[in-house]
Amino acid sequence: MSEPITPTAPIDERPDAHLGVLLSEGGDARIVIDPATRRNQYMSSPWPVATVAYASSTANDISADAYAHGLARLAALAPNRALSPEGYAAALGSLRGRILTAYGVTTPASVVFAASGTDLEYLGLAHAKGRSAVGIRNVLLGADEVGSGCVYSASGQFFADLTARGVPVTKGEPIGGSLPGKIELYNIPVRDDAGRAFSAAEMAAAIDHAVAEAHDAGRHTLVHVLHGSKTGLVVPHFNHIDALQARYGNAVSFIVDACQARITSNAIHGYLARGCIVMLTGSKFMGGPPFSGFALVPQGVIDAAAELPSGLAEIFRRAEWPADWPGVALLPEEANLGLLMRLEASVFELERFQAIPIARVERVVLAFHAAVRTAFVERLGGRRLAPYEPGALAEGDAHPVEMRTLSTIDLRALPGAPDFDEAVALHKALVACDVRLGQPVKCVKLPDGRWGATLRVGLSMPQVTAFDAMDDAAMAAKLAADMDRIVTAIEACRAA
Repeated sequence: MSEPITPTAPIDERPDAHLGVLLSEGGDARIVIDPATRRNQYMSSPWPVATVAYASSTANDISADAYAHGLARLAALAPNRALSPEGYAAALGSLRGRILTAYGVTTPASVVFAASGTDLEYLGLAHAKGRSAVGIRNVLLGADEVGSGCVYSASGQFFADLTARGVPVTKGEPIGGSLPGKIELYNIPVRDDAGRAFSAAEMAAAIDHAVAEAHDAGRHTLVHVLHGSKTGLVVPHFNHIDALQARYGNAVSFIVDACQARITSNAIHGYLARGCIVMLTGSKFMGGPPFSGFALVPQGVIDAAAELPSGLAEIFRRAEWPADWPGVALLPEEANLGLLMRLEASVFELERFQAIPIARVERVVLAFHAAVRTAFVERLGGRRLAPYEPGALAEGDAHPVEMRTLSTIDLRALPGAPDFDEAVALHKALVACDVRLGQPVKCVKLPDGRWGATLRVGLSMPQVTAFDAMDDAAMAAKLAADMDRIVTAIEACRAA
């Protein structure tokens, strides 16, 4: 594995550092690098760094191998760091084929690209356009367990003050352009106040109620399937999707939030076969730099689609959508070289990971679980939140290995019963110790009703690739050393 090449001299004096600057362009404000820290607002770096990072549930530092790959691809695609719209379209077309091949997709499907998973939410609204004159009910599952900006984009609103095209907008304002009537956002919680996941039956009943109510009012329902929430939940299951489709037909549609990318090829095939759109990002488990989103879209969805809402021209470029999506010509013919390079890094990591036999991935994940348990539960005194309903250990054990690469740690039992705000401060303080974990998530409560402290510890595809190259003893030693460094930093930060 290549060594980190963190720029220490001024960036413009480093011949190999220009790619990191490019990787920080062509997105919204979240991607901008602070010149003082050379990190974005998620405290991740577009240059390979030596930080101990198990932060794949939030954002990654690019691996040295992916950075080297990016330099080679940039030299081939845009040696002068400029790319024509035609070159951009050709490069994205190649990535479409590589992504579908990596996941073994053989049924007719295409790919929509976006600067972030938050931008991909607009795809669900484009899918629902024209299905009801009354409007749509957009059902989110666990709004606190998806990206914070998704509440805006799922409502058909701008989620930031600058789009990925660099267009100044007003956060919270409708994007406009003939969206599907009134958009009603409907949230269904996925955990109770103690952090226990609701059962599959409870979730099914809540979703059934939401769909039936919308159907009676003449609304189309767009249901978000949660495949890998911020804490690893998967709801609803395939049998429930099948039941809803049998009952309501075209009055209900589904978009799968698999933006963590903790999903197997078989699961993707199952969703596509059911006509579901599957949203992913390259910047979580996949291990690429933020922000790079893409969605797998069944060809039947494209064939049945209404014309794109014209407001999407403020957000997307033409080549980022399939050429046969109705109305795609209204999108501007431009290139986004920064997004292309981020996607190149992510797909590079995806292809490496997919080439590892599943038994070897399992070996790494089991070693990771053992190290997390020893450090965070036995030593620190935290509690691992189960990514399944109480008593359903067998379901958790049956989760595909990709779903078991993330542990959410409940810190409420630590001295002083830390709350969510303390966890946010701790997460930030750890960066000064060259330690990065996944951001805290609001999923457990203290007795007084305040949100309790959590942190998330997650593997990424490039980490699995690196651990796979080690023997058992070396892997265990490296994991133990990393977890010791993390817990020591947590203890020091809390004592400060």
